[in-house]
This record gives sequence, C-alpha cells and structure tokens, in this order.
Amino acid sequence: MTFEDTDFRQETLDLDNPFDVKLVKDFLLGLGFEFIPSEVECSMIVYNLKGELVGTGSHLGRILKYVAVAPKFRDTTAFALIVTYMTEKLLKIYKHTFVFTRPENSVRFVGLGYTEIASAPPLFTVLEFGFESIFTYQDYLKSLKVPVKTSAVAAIVMNCNPFTNGHQFLIEKAAAENEIVYLFVVEEDLSAFPFQVRWELIRNGIAHLKNVVMVRGGMYIVSGTIFPAYFLKNETISDVMQKQAELDVRTFANYVVPVLGIKKRYVGTEIYCPTTSAYNLAMKTILPSFGVEVVEVTRKANHLGADNSPDYISASKVRDAIKQDKLDEVLDFLPDSTRDFLYSDASLNIRQKIKSDEGRH
Repeated sequence: MTFEDTDFRQETLDLDNPFDVKLVKDFLLGLGFEFIPSEVECSMIVYNLKGELVGTGSHLGRILKYVAVAPKFRDTTAFALIVTYMTEKLLKIYKHTFVFTRPENSVRFVGLGYTEIASAPPLFTVLEFGFESIFTYQDYLKSLKVPVKTSAVAAIVMNCNPFTNGHQFLIEKAAAENEIVYLFVVEEDLSAFPFQVRWELIRNGIAHLKNVVMVRGGMYIVSGTIFPAYFLKNETISDVMQKQAELDVRTFANYVVPVLGIKKRYVGTEIYCPTTSAYNLAMKTILPSFGVEVVEVTRKANHLGADNSPDYISASKVRDAIKQDKLDEVLDFLPDSTRDFLYSDASLNIRQKIKSDEGRH
C-alpha cells in the first residue's frame, strides 16, 4: 500500500526551516516526545485530506526515530504507512534498520515484521528489520569459537581510543586467568581513532598472547545503534544512559554469552567517565543472572600524581595530551605499538583532528 492509495498524504520536512521544525516539535511535544533536529537526518509528516497532522517519522542513519501518530488516528493505517515508508527508504541504503521505542509500543513494530532484540523497561525496547540480523552476527561469532577443555572462557569489550598499557594490562590478566579470552573491539567509527587503526594497535600490542581472540563488535556491542550515549560528549549519568547501557548488556547476555560459552566478563574500574561507570553497573546487575561473573580489575597506575594520588592510565588523558602537544608526558601510558604509531606520519590526520575537535574524542 502506498500513500497514494489512502486518505493520507506525506511531506518531507525541511530541517533548516524553523517553521517545519516547530511544526513537528509541537506535534511531538503533545505526545510526550522532545524533538531534537540535530539528532535526525530526515523527517516526514503525514496529513489527512482535511489537512490535519496525522503522524510523523524520522531517521538517523539506519535508526528510525520519533515515529508517532496522533491518538485519534491510531486505529487507522497511518502508523503502518509511516513505518513501512521509512523502512523501505532505509533498506535501499542499508541492509537493515533499527528502531527504539517504549516497551508498550514494541508490539506494533513486531506486527510490521520487526524483531525485538532487547528491552530495558520502562524506557526502551530496540528492534530490527532487514536482510541481516543479530542472528547473522551470531553466525560470525560461531566462526570464531575456539574449542576449550574447561569452562574458563572470558570476554572483554574495549574501544581502545587509543590502545594503552592499561588496556594491555587488563587483557594480559584475563589471558593469564582463563583458557580463552574473546576480545570485542568496538567497531563504531565515532571515536578519534578509526576502527581499523584501533584494531591494528591492539593486534600488535597483544601478539604475544596466544589465547586471545579478537572479535569485531559490529552493530551489537557498544554501538551507536544500541548504546548511543557512549559516544555523546559531556555525559552525565541519567536514566536514559543507564537504560541504554542495560540494552547493550542484555544484548550481550542473550546473544553472545550462549554462543561462545562465556563465564567471565573483565572490566576495569571506572573513575573518569560516567557513561562507562553506568555500563559497569549494568553489567554487575544483569550478567550474574546469566551465569557470567563480572571481574572488576583496579585500573593500572604507573606512579603517583602531584597530590600523591595514583596517576591512573587513561585513553582520555592520552587524547588530552595530544590536544595540548604534551604527548611526551604520557609516553609511559603507551605500549610500543601505540607509541610508534603516534610518532609516525600515519597518525598525523588523527592528531590534527583531536587538536581541532571540541567534542568527545
């Protein structure tokens, strides 16, 4: 069914036009949504033939957002038309799409072919639709699975922006205490150091560890799709952030843990980043019920700082040092692979980006 076959017509909004933005913002505000134009790429609205605003839908990348229909039109085909139109639009670009919605609304998306991945009541349920899915990612994990003689199977999830001695310390500890360690590298390219660079720095830095398997995080492990708060600047702990972290951890518990037989998840203590702190809390709350022990390792410190407190190794400190042209002051934070890269011409663009960027690195 197309819009031309119904009593509705649709228009694409001009997000640079204050009138259009106010139109959809006021409509969504009345339905309990706060519309933020900078968080979408495209928005559309639907009218009936009397000119009444029926509903709206937007997207950011492959994620459907702000899909809403006025109460008086919820028994019509309007919701299905908006979701179908936006989904078909995105499938022409991507192999599949995601949608965040409140748990009570998820059944409406399921009725249109979407599959629920995880839920974090009362705020979020995340669903997907398309030619690939979480099951495709599970097939990838199965291809990496290593036969083991014991149950000593651990996992670590890292961004490594960039790879530091702190990351190396945590990986080495997990490798020494387990038969096999699956190291998930965040694949989203929303950090200063691109995924391929981070992957190579890690690979070179752990070459001596023969029982560590590197795994691409894809769209399901700390991705901007499932856990967008991770990549936002100036984070503050909030219910939204905590529930996004819960979605990510539940996805890991339901779809990754059983495939690889994971019994432990290693994390470093977090004192700098509220987002990571919220994530660690979600792991401690959820993973034990899935038979996974959360092993929290004290963050590595090379020496005492000026106030006699531990000078903990931190990737953010390395980025700040790059920004301030003080890389020499944090060399003891870095393994050879990262140090050599940062002093090479290959890292020039990254260093320039960090120096010029005011946002999260």
